[in-house]
Amino acid sequence: MMSELLDLNLVEASKALKNKEISSLELTKAYLKSISDTSSLGAYLEIVEDKAINMAKESDKKLIDATARPLEGVPIGIKDMFCTKDIKTTASSKILENFIPTYESTVTQNLWNDGAVILGKLSCDEFAMGSSNETAAKGNVINPWLKNKKMSPGGSSGGSAAAVAARSALAATGTDTGGSIRQPAAFCGITGLKPTYGRCSRWGIVAFSSSLDQAGPLTRTVSDAALMLNSMAGYDQKDSTSANLKMPDLMDYLDKGIKGKKIGIPKEYTQDGISEDIVKFYEKSIGWLRDEGAEIIPVSLPHTKYALPAYYIIAPAEASSNLARYDGVRYGARQEASSLDEMYELTRGNGFGDEVKRRIMIGTYVLSSGYYDAYYLKAQKVRRLIKEDFENVYKKVDYILTPSTPTTSFELGKKQDPLTMYLNDIFTVPASLAGLPGISLPVGLDKSGLPIGIQLIANSFDEAGLISTARVLEMSAGFNFIADGAAK
Repeated sequence: MMSELLDLNLVEASKALKNKEISSLELTKAYLKSISDTSSLGAYLEIVEDKAINMAKESDKKLIDATARPLEGVPIGIKDMFCTKDIKTTASSKILENFIPTYESTVTQNLWNDGAVILGKLSCDEFAMGSSNETAAKGNVINPWLKNKKMSPGGSSGGSAAAVAARSALAATGTDTGGSIRQPAAFCGITGLKPTYGRCSRWGIVAFSSSLDQAGPLTRTVSDAALMLNSMAGYDQKDSTSANLKMPDLMDYLDKGIKGKKIGIPKEYTQDGISEDIVKFYEKSIGWLRDEGAEIIPVSLPHTKYALPAYYIIAPAEASSNLARYDGVRYGARQEASSLDEMYELTRGNGFGDEVKRRIMIGTYVLSSGYYDAYYLKAQKVRRLIKEDFENVYKKVDYILTPSTPTTSFELGKKQDPLTMYLNDIFTVPASLAGLPGISLPVGLDKSGLPIGIQLIANSFDEAGLISTARVLEMSAGFNFIADGAAK
């Protein structure tokens, strides 16, 4: 019975619950058992078994009374960047190791309002800074795909992606600053959707880079992502960057098709260094979309080559400002010392990991009086040019198709220099800088048996069109593999 329950994706499980074929309690217990069975992956930092069971029982009452909400009774995991009331929220950092919020983030509150059940908090790179989940204070998460090797689940939402791929969460929340939903989704063979900047409220999410951070779902399928985002998104007056725009019901757009749609293929995304297997499946994906009636059009995004340098100036600059609040005075860890300055130094020195310190230092440097114009201001001008590139391309095409990552997952523990690690985000960062919605979905396996992700990027606030196009690609690819290390 447990295997049959775990085989259901989010949409299928929701339908079975509403048809009273299964109960939320038995589904939640199956996932709690799965969490235990896959604990060696290290995806969960906090498991809230009692709360999950109580929420499931409440959902079962509503299911019996026929007052079910859109996500009634479905058990999900929450990335540890989302503040959850009375549940420890650490951002995978020592400096917040005992922080228990007294409030709920808007996104998670939206999910609970729609009936979802929380299983626990999922590991991530510390303060969402990383591309491999190796910067988490409690140790890395393992990708469930190859049992004989410890592969990276990607980052920063590596715990969320690994949990969904391992079938220890029916779906999960993630945050994407430069690719932190799409890259781990690609590495773990699942679907990851980054909405338009402003579509989901940032209120109650631990801040990394405020002009880039955006919440989104990690799920098994495109339809699951649509169902999750329906609940996660929405205007929030507590977030000044929240878009006051009504989002259509994404479930209505799953079967719209793409006949006559124009798909842009940017020449800048077919550079040297991309894995041969990814190139092969990228070309297959172009063919699949053409076969479904789409028109394939070569396009150019000339400032793409400057996206990574601009991102790694802007994001650390904003991080250095956002992380200044962790000083040992108001909340978080505190190292006692004989003076205030020494207390700051010891608290931050012991509380932050190496990657966070590196980005704070870079950010502080580029914001300093002698370098602000030379670095930060110039990076912001480049960001504007990158956005204009996309605006020009969307005058000619409806969507853009690219690889999600230059390579498939890599082995954990093989120390890579920071620059090589940053290159993992080379295909995801441009859309983040432009604030555009993007989705990564699995289309096949490489020679090693690791998943390959392909990315679709849409114009601002066109999540509906993005979903319908991604659904066509998903159906054509027919990806139905289950990770080696997934719960069975």
